[in-house]
Amino acid sequence: MLLRFFSSNYTMLEKVITLCSVVFVVFCCLPIHEYAHAWMATRLGDDTARLKGRLTINPMKHISLLGALMILLVGFGYAKPVPVNINNFNYKTRKRDFALVALAGPVSNLIMALFYLFLYQFVLFLMNRTAGGSSVMNAIAYFFYFAGEINISLAVFNLIPIPPLDGSRLLGVIVPDRFYYLLLQYERYIMIGLLLLLWFGVLTVPLNFLSGLVEKLFLWLTGLPFRIFS
Repeated sequence: MLLRFFSSNYTMLEKVITLCSVVFVVFCCLPIHEYAHAWMATRLGDDTARLKGRLTINPMKHISLLGALMILLVGFGYAKPVPVNINNFNYKTRKRDFALVALAGPVSNLIMALFYLFLYQFVLFLMNRTAGGSSVMNAIAYFFYFAGEINISLAVFNLIPIPPLDGSRLLGVIVPDRFYYLLLQYERYIMIGLLLLLWFGVLTVPLNFLSGLVEKLFLWLTGLPFRIFS
């Protein structure tokens, strides 16, 4: 991500829009991700997040400085985890409910990605109808595209099945409890290792590959209505 600011392949306008998109995602999209966790937990019977003031889209309640910085540097990041008390869920469906709470965040990112990529396709459609459009329309299109791209990256990153990411909560549904709780005991050290792997680019290639696959699918889906009516 940071390479965009130093690469000669990007114009100054593209670099500025990239930065604006990152700020937009940090202050507007990450809070929705965390709100989705809190909303789902509340719906399933756990009021912990609501009582701690996390059932809100106020970015000040959710932003993690390190997580936001990671988005700028490597394109993958996180916000403050929403507190969830699994004991407040129905005993018979506890694991399923915990997994649904975890899944709500990445799903919200994918929905937002579809929305922003649809807007991107709409702007392109207008540009094609006006013989290429203006520089302002180009800037708007790039903003929507990049906002969609970051949301896809956030969803893919958070679905990695290691703690404390959302994917680890899904892992708890299928692995025996004793192994899952043993894994959680090393959550802090695993997170440090994950950040180091991201910083040194070890995970960047596979994550970018997976994000790219999802992006291609979403671009095809969001472009379909405009191809039909063009």
